[in-house]
Amino acid sequence: LSVMISLSYVSSTSNPSSVSIVAASSTTGLILENRPRNLPSKSVAEERKHQKLYQEIVATARKKELRKAEEAIKKEERKKQKDMIIADAQKQWSEILPRWETDHNTKRVRELWWLGLPPGIRGTVWKKAIGNELNISHDLYKICLRRCTERLELAEQRDRSDSSLSVKSLSREGSVEVIHLDVQRTFPTLGFFQESGPYHTTLRDILGAYACYRPDVGYVQGMSFIAGVLLLNMEAADAFICLANLLNRPSYLAFFRVEQDLVRLTYLYLAYLSIYLSTCPSTCGLFVNLHLSISTCISLSIYLHV
Repeated sequence: LSVMISLSYVSSTSNPSSVSIVAASSTTGLILENRPRNLPSKSVAEERKHQKLYQEIVATARKKELRKAEEAIKKEERKKQKDMIIADAQKQWSEILPRWETDHNTKRVRELWWLGLPPGIRGTVWKKAIGNELNISHDLYKICLRRCTERLELAEQRDRSDSSLSVKSLSREGSVEVIHLDVQRTFPTLGFFQESGPYHTTLRDILGAYACYRPDVGYVQGMSFIAGVLLLNMEAADAFICLANLLNRPSYLAFFRVEQDLVRLTYLYLAYLSIYLSTCPSTCGLFVNLHLSISTCISLSIYLHV
């Protein structure tokens, strides 16, 4: 029980000869105490009523604690079962990874995909699944990152009114200047990507480097969520490589290229969401409840099923 229960002898002034052993629980046990001498003593009926009431309170508290204990046991059992499933999945993936080229399209691997990837090998599997068709190296990431840093420093030195015009006339590399706004809004409940979070600067660097790597695309709202998920599971340079290769696929470019006709693109978005809602209603409903934009919903849905 959440309160200490002690046994005490309580004698009644109304019936001095009767002495009973009752449980006293914190202030709840005061109901069993005798009244002060300057007040009328309890009658036998009232004393029995109070004892019964106290026993009911203690029984209710005991049931509550037993329920909590049972829930804790069930929770622990679920955790153990989940840990066993993860351990078994990790063992199976460790057997698949060395034979990735021959096994990645098999039925067994597809079934494992839908069961979810164990956290320990998630980044490794994602890197193999996404690949590096663009042959991007870690050195190229550093070059793009330096270009992004120069871009930001240049923007700080120029007058904002002139800067916006000159940046647009050059390329969409100028979108690096608005990345910090979206980084703050990336998975806010986690607190990893906000200004005081451990991945704030790294996520901003990855997105800025991508905007400089693909100035024809630049940074588009929604990319921060994809890059954020990647960054949580791999090093910054690897996250950049995966992001660039992932966004190079036709399905992504179709949604992230901002020069497309907005009305036509909206119809495509709505059509996709309609299909996605009918096939994966729970996931789609979660995106809607999080008030994510249409483009972000679609970006995440494509990414989750890549």
